[in-house]
Amino acid sequence: RGNLVSNQRMQAKAASATPRLVEGLGELLPGTRYRALLLDQYGVLHDGKKPYAGAVAAVAAAYAQGLQLYIISNSSRRAAGTISKLAKMGFNSSHFTGAVTSGELAHRELSTRPDQWWEGLGHRCIHTTWSSRGSISLEGLGLQIVREPQEASFILAHGTEALSVPSNDGRIEVIEQSLEQLFDLLGRCAALPEPPPMIVANPDMVTTSGAELIPMPGTLAKKYADLNPKCQVRLCGKPDPIIYNACKDALGLHPSEVLAVGDSLEHDIAGAAAAGIDSLFIAGGIHQKEVCKGDMGKVDLDALEALSRQHQAVPTYVVPELRW
Repeated sequence: RGNLVSNQRMQAKAASATPRLVEGLGELLPGTRYRALLLDQYGVLHDGKKPYAGAVAAVAAAYAQGLQLYIISNSSRRAAGTISKLAKMGFNSSHFTGAVTSGELAHRELSTRPDQWWEGLGHRCIHTTWSSRGSISLEGLGLQIVREPQEASFILAHGTEALSVPSNDGRIEVIEQSLEQLFDLLGRCAALPEPPPMIVANPDMVTTSGAELIPMPGTLAKKYADLNPKCQVRLCGKPDPIIYNACKDALGLHPSEVLAVGDSLEHDIAGAAAAGIDSLFIAGGIHQKEVCKGDMGKVDLDALEALSRQHQAVPTYVVPELRW
């Protein structure tokens, strides 16, 4: 199952200590060893539509303390527009050192074919993408979009709403698909004698969209890996080391000088622990209903402990929401 298995092993090595409940970044950052924050977007800075109440001020205060603020996001999209989108939500773009997305890393690996595995991947792919959220362009990658499992040399998972399909005039069209229809397609791929490997440009299982949780390509990855032990799944974002290595190269800091901030135990917290990075868990993100009492102001530490055991990922610190 490719690096999905290695990621499960990474989770098993996550820290086992009880997380420290804090009021906000102001309790942690002044006078500490941390020189940079790795900031997740959805569920931490914003809900996909608007920033959380204290997030803009928290980012500004952390910047004023001299920290490097780096966006690390399991977004299907490339990194170029990430910070400009945050600016439209009220964040100061100059406060961010840079950004890396899983979509950017998927594009990079497909462009450069850095090792023998990627070189042998082929160029004919089944492409799952978005419709209402905006389809993902594959321009410049030299890929041939196919629709039938037997034609595909790999599967590229950018979204969970649609399939890219070739039209009779050579253009690429986007056809909406339900999650069940995509699962059926994966079932037909998994039934082949040699199932095509899957590249996952967004390993998240769900993300926030206002008050809703939307299924992400990680849901497809889990389904595919569970269908057949021969199904290879290659993640291009958290919790895989590929995205933490990209951050390390950009920041030039020792892992002990970095604090990762995220709301997914499976991705943000487990990935940070495997990379040797301390983490701050935002309880009011995707796990809010599971670990927050009544309102986002109170964290149920017993519920968090149980959920952490389930995901084999224990944060260093926990806070209800991102605030100073």
